Amino acid sequence: MRVVFFGFQTWGVKTLQALLDLGHDVPMVVTHPTSTESYKAIFSDSVEELARAHGIPVHLTMRADHETIDVVKRSEPDVIVVNSWYTRMTEELYDLPPYGTLNMHDSLLPKSTGFSPVLWSLISGESEIGLTIHRMNSELDAGDILVQHSLPIGPADTGTELVMRGIDLIPGALDEALTALETGTAQWRPQEKSERTYFHKRSVRDSLIDWSWPAEDLERLVRALSDPYPRAFTFYRGERIEVLESKVSEIRYGGSPGRVIVQEGGGAVVSGPGAHRGQNRALVITRVRTADGAEHAGDAFFRRGGYLTSVAELDGAM
Repeated sequence: MRVVFFGFQTWGVKTLQALLDLGHDVPMVVTHPTSTESYKAIFSDSVEELARAHGIPVHLTMRADHETIDVVKRSEPDVIVVNSWYTRMTEELYDLPPYGTLNMHDSLLPKSTGFSPVLWSLISGESEIGLTIHRMNSELDAGDILVQHSLPIGPADTGTELVMRGIDLIPGALDEALTALETGTAQWRPQEKSERTYFHKRSVRDSLIDWSWPAEDLERLVRALSDPYPRAFTFYRGERIEVLESKVSEIRYGGSPGRVIVQEGGGAVVSGPGAHRGQNRALVITRVRTADGAEHAGDAFFRRGGYLTSVAELDGAM
C-alpha cells in the first residue's frame, strides 16, 4: 500500500521501519523537530534520520497545518498511519486517503486514552497493557478499533520494561491492520464510551510521592517511574530524594503517614494512610538517589528516622 506516515520518537521509528520491512511504499514522512522537553527527549530515536537514510522526503512540523495537508495530498496515499504524534490533526486529513487514517495507541482502548498510557496503566493497577490500531476521527483516541494486541503486567515489571515490550508489538499489529485493509477483511469495532478512561499529560508534580496513598499504589508508582523517566521523589530533612526501589512490607505497622519507623528486609519502613490503626502495609524503601546523583541503600540512608514529606522543609522529628 501507499502509506504516508506521521510519527515521532522510538515509537515512530519502529513503525516506519515496520512499514519498510513489510514492503509498503512510503512516499512521505511527517515528523516533529527534535525536542528537549522532558517526555519528548525520552526514547528519542529519530524518525527524520531513518526516513532520510531511505531517501524518503520528510516534512518537519509541529502541527498539521495547511502546508502539511497540501504535501500529504500531493503524495496521494492509500492510507495515513500515525504513531506518537503530539498535536491534533484535522478531519480533512483523517478522511483524505481512501482507507482513512489509522492511529496506533499504546493502551487497550477505550481504557487509558490520552497521555503516557503505559505508565498510568501500571500506576493505576491495571492487569494488562496493549496496542490498539483504530480509525482516527475528531475525538481523541475514540475512533473505531481495527486491531488490538495485549500484554500482561507482571508483579515486578517496570514502566520502561512495559514500554519496550509494547513497542515490540508494533510490527505484528501493523501488518495485521494493513493486510485487513488490503484484503477487504477489516472488521471495525466501535468503542464503548462508558468504559473509557482518560489520563492527562504527566508533569513533575505527578512524580511527587503522596504519603496518603496505600503502600501497594506507591510501590507501583516507583516501578512505573523507572529510568529514563523522571523518578518518583520525596523530601527528607529538607533534601529532595528519588526513590529507586521499594516493596510492600511483610507485616503491618502503626504510626502517622510519612514516618520512617523501622528497618525491614534491607530497607526503611515508611508508614502510610490509616497507620494510626496499625492495620496497613507500609512502603519499604530499599534504594534511593540523592541530588548529587549518589545512590544509597534505604536502610542506611534513613538510619536517623524522621519524616518524608511532600515539601522541602525540615520534618522536625525527634
